[in-house]
Amino acid sequence: MTPRTRRRTEALSRDRIVEAAVELLDAGGEAGLTFRTLTERLETGAGAIYWHVANKDELLAAATDGVVAAALAVGSPGSPPDEIRAVALGLFEAIERHPWLATQLALQFSRSPSGSVTPRIFEAIGRRVRSLGVPAGHRFTTTSALVSYILGAAGQNAANAQSAAHTNRAEFLDAVSDAWEELDAQEYPFMREIAAEQRGHDDREQFLAGVDLVLAGITAVHRAG
Repeated sequence: MTPRTRRRTEALSRDRIVEAAVELLDAGGEAGLTFRTLTERLETGAGAIYWHVANKDELLAAATDGVVAAALAVGSPGSPPDEIRAVALGLFEAIERHPWLATQLALQFSRSPSGSVTPRIFEAIGRRVRSLGVPAGHRFTTTSALVSYILGAAGQNAANAQSAAHTNRAEFLDAVSDAWEELDAQEYPFMREIAAEQRGHDDREQFLAGVDLVLAGITAVHRAG
């Protein structure tokens, strides 16, 4: 097989198409993914791509599902709380690496809850929620709370990172903390109090601390017996 033929064969693979779509999304966001840029990246014709995906929405859904599936591949089994932390951190890091993912996840949850992405995430977290001892009739609400925190906090972190992409993080946090410390003491006593904690905090530690708070609440509410 010649290199040119090999490239054409790879271009006709759905997996390769999705892989290239993820690369374009990472480089330029949703605006950077068009069938024209995709055909150029794969060195193929549009017809070869349309054979595998009908339109851009289907392609975005496939790219989202592929990234999520990889993020949810938790390694060695542990306790249910440890596995939930691993799943949460996997999603956090995936959204951090792929800033476009947060928006696509929100769209998948709202527009296509019966598609592959929503069931994949709920299954990964829900089966571990069940293992925590949460009784039937409370598992949907409990899992929804965890999913909402994980995706919301991870998405906000990705948005913050993008906003501060061209600034020094330490300097940015120092400036924010300084501004909070200068707020009116009568109107914003709490903000002044936490300004020092915000300065130089670790995003992952903050995220996982939130997961632990949710898990502690689940344990307290649904304690065995």
